[in-house]
Amino acid sequence: MSNDFWRLDATGQAELVRTGEVGPGELVDAAITRAEKTNPALNAIIRPRYEKALAQEKAEGTPDGPFKGVPFLLKDLFCVHEGDQVHSGCKALKEAGYTAGASTYLAEKFKAAGLVTIGQTNTPEFGFATTTEPEAYGPTRNPWNTKHSTGGSSGGSAAAVAARIVPVAHANDGG
Repeated sequence: MSNDFWRLDATGQAELVRTGEVGPGELVDAAITRAEKTNPALNAIIRPRYEKALAQEKAEGTPDGPFKGVPFLLKDLFCVHEGDQVHSGCKALKEAGYTAGASTYLAEKFKAAGLVTIGQTNTPEFGFATTTEPEAYGPTRNPWNTKHSTGGSSGGSAAAVAARIVPVAHANDGG
C-alpha cells in the first residue's frame, strides 16, 4: 500500500494497523510528513510533538485500543499530556512557558484508545472568540481558501482535519 493514508478516516487507518498492513509508526510518519508540508500555510498545529510521538511509539509501543496507531492532535485547551506546554491561546502563558504537571483524564483516554498525539492545535485565547486568531500564535487559515478564517474555537483542529493532516483531532465547546 502507498502512504496515501490521508485518504482514510480514523477507522480505516486503524483497520490497516489491526490487519498488519501497516504499523503505527508508518501512519505517524506519514502524518508528520503531511503536517510539515501543509501546516506552514495554515498555522493549525502550533506545537508539534513529532519527536515525542515517534519516541513514545518506539519505547512504549501504542496501546491496543480501537484506534491503535492513528495520528491525532490535541486542541491547546483543556486537554494535555504531562510535560507538554499548554497555553490555551494565551500570550502570557506562552511567554511564561507554562507546562502541564500532569496529563488530563481525557488525554489519557485518547492515548488508551491507541491515538498517537503528534501535536497541539491553535485556539483563540481561552476559546472565547469565534475565530482562531489568537495574539499568541496568529491566525489559523482555512485549508480550502487561506484568505479565510477557520472559525473558532476549534479552528486549528478543524483546519488540520480538513487538510487531511490527521483523520481526527480533539475539539471542544465550552458553551
